[in-house]
Formats: sequence, C-alpha cells, structure tokens
Amino acid sequence: ADLAARFSIPMAIVMDVKGMAQTAAAIATGLANFRDDITVAGLLANNCGSDRHRELIETALPDDLPLLASLARSEEIALPERHLGLVQAEEVAEELEQRFEAGADWLEDAGAQNILNKLAPVTFTDVEIAPVQAVTHNDLNNITIAIAKDAAFSFIYPSNIELLKAMGANIVFFSPLKDTTLPEADALWLPGGYPELHAATLSKNISLLDDIKVFFEKKKPILAECGGFLYCLETLTDLNDVTYPMANILSGHGAMRGKRGCQGMQTAPLPEGDVCGHAHHRSRSSDTPTPIAHGKRQRHPAPGEAIYRQDGLTATYLHLFFTSNPDAIAQLFLSNKSKNSSVTAEVTTQETPLV
Repeated sequence: ADLAARFSIPMAIVMDVKGMAQTAAAIATGLANFRDDITVAGLLANNCGSDRHRELIETALPDDLPLLASLARSEEIALPERHLGLVQAEEVAEELEQRFEAGADWLEDAGAQNILNKLAPVTFTDVEIAPVQAVTHNDLNNITIAIAKDAAFSFIYPSNIELLKAMGANIVFFSPLKDTTLPEADALWLPGGYPELHAATLSKNISLLDDIKVFFEKKKPILAECGGFLYCLETLTDLNDVTYPMANILSGHGAMRGKRGCQGMQTAPLPEGDVCGHAHHRSRSSDTPTPIAHGKRQRHPAPGEAIYRQDGLTATYLHLFFTSNPDAIAQLFLSNKSKNSSVTAEVTTQETPLV
C-alpha cells in the first residue's frame, strides 16, 4: 500500500475466500477504505468454491469495489508448504513447471485478460527520487568469505552477496551437508535455512564441524543467522523430537517447536552499528550465554531477538540486510588485524532510480 500510494498505482485485493461469503466483502471493503491515499480497483476472490459462492460475495460488494474475478479451488496449482513457508523451488523442480503451466490455464479460465481490461490504465505520478548512495567500499579487498549454501542453509539475500563483492570480498561457497572440509577463508557466514530438516546429516559431518571449531578458536569473524545460529549451538532437537550434536562453538541448545514462532522486522544494534533485519523462525534456544544486545522492534518496546558475541562469533536469530549499513557489515567480517590495516570506506553519491 505504501508503494501504491507513493506512485499512484491502483491496487487489487487478493483474498482467500474459503469459508467466507459476505464476510469476504466486508473485509475487502474495510481494506479498501482503511487509508485514503490509495485506490483499490477491485477484489480477486481466490479459492472460490462454486458459482453460488462467487455470487454471494459479488452481490455483497459495494458498487465501487467490483469483483474482478473468482479463482476456483485447485490442488493442481497449489505449491507445497512447510513450517516456514513454501518448500524451496529446487526441492520440487520436477513438478514446478507443471504447476506453473496449470496455473496459467487456471488464470485463463478465470478470465485473466478480462481482469486486465477492467483495470483502468495506470498513470504513474512523477515522484522525485532521492539520491541513493553508491557503495564504493574497498574495506574487504583481499578478504575471502566462506558462505554455507545448500538445502540446509539457503536463506540468503542476493543483494547481500552483491554488496560483499562490491566491497572487494572474494566469495566462496561450501555445503555443510556434503563438503568435509572448510574452504580457506578469512571470515565465515552461516546463513539461515532448514538445519532441522538435515540435522542428522549435519551432525555426522564431523570433519567439517571440527574445521569450524578450529576456525572459531582462531577468533576469526563468523556471522551465524537463525539456522546458522542453531548450527553453532551444542545440540539441535528436530521436529521429531530427536536431538543431534551440532558445532558447539556457542553454549546452548536449539529445539523446534509447534506452530508458535517469531516473525517481524527488527534492527540489530551491533557494536559496529545498527543493521536492519527480520526474524522468522519456529524454534527456541535455551541455556545460551548472556546476549550483548537485543533486536529493536518497529512498534513495540519489548526486547527483540537476542544477539550474541563470543570472540569472533556474532550469532542471532535475525537475518541481516547488509545494505542497510555497509560500514557495519564490513567491520563485522574483518578480523581485528584486518580492521587495523583496512582502507577507510569511500561513499559516492549518484542518481539511481528506485525500481
């Protein structure tokens, strides 16, 4: 809605209407009138059970909020889900294209072209774009960062990788599921993912766990986020209540829990500076050290996710968005020796369109 208001783009409400009839119209009307700086073109009723179901919703809508289309229930196009959202694309590669093709047919049957015809032509409002700082840091020149990347560790913002490269870092990827040794590196990043689904395999990769412990004992920089944080603990208990040993470079134990979890945007107040991030997990940790700080929530004074710092290790449930503070991220990945000899970052300003 913020983007639609800023660029004067009409919106369409897409709603799962299963189990609702006139209530769907009431909710859509409330959304359409919640703020006065947006224009809502109409409603797309997803998961509609029948023509009668569609009719009940359509007749309950006000005249200025038309039903653009009703989309029939279809298991053929549904994407598989699990506790943190959709199953990742590479895990369902064989059937993904089939579901996309079925989805295209599904939209055509619902009158997708008619939906586009009903929408008024979009007229973009001229908006003054503020200058965006182009990062020209060279703090990470000659610094190699090893990044865990496989089915167990896959929650990685591409822009984070791009930023590290822009600052001169050499990036090498490795798989904690398959690789038995850690690549030669100056710093290590263990991102989030699904270690709980692969805990047995991760725990059996003793040689790699030993390498990570040696890396930690050398006090080299390590960033561990969410699943990476769980991987650093002494043990991890999976969804079947089976406990496996992990890297044991941070005291504490991780365990999956049912449907309860933590989601939301937070800011990590690191010693190097504030970095924006978000939390999204269905696990808990216990017997961990005293945190150096907690995440700052957007709209609530309660402490957010704990942030731990032990020697070169920074560990937290938060997924960090590196571009929110490149200077802090550069310092995070530098060892004390590298920090003393690093070149001060340079920032130039250029006009960059917001897309």
